[in-house]
Amino acid sequence: MRFASGREQIMRRNLKSIGIEQGSRVLFNDFAHDGAMWSGTGPREVRHAHLFDTPFLDAPAVMIGVTMWDIDHKTNSRADISAESVTALGFEIVFRTWGDTHVARIRADWMAIGQTRDDDDWEVA
Repeated sequence: MRFASGREQIMRRNLKSIGIEQGSRVLFNDFAHDGAMWSGTGPREVRHAHLFDTPFLDAPAVMIGVTMWDIDHKTNSRADISAESVTALGFEIVFRTWGDTHVARIRADWMAIGQTRDDDDWEVA
């Protein structure tokens, strides 16, 4: 199903076993060492790869939210956070900012939901 915004909605049915994995990650502390997110301007990006503890059967749905942000009040607050390169094995957390925004630190919480192997699953060789 496609929405007017251009985003797609995917619904999966008849899943036997659903697995959930969640976590939290501080993406950077750039104020501590005058890093690019704190002192830079223009487009900036930070990526962190995460491998799931137990692989899913295929790429799960991954939701990410900012659960702590420390942003300079003297500049505009611009932020984009997303999950990219999602596979059954893992994904990347991607945080972006741009313009004159100064970000001291960000913490992101995430949750992956997808089909997992069931004890009743078996394969014939």
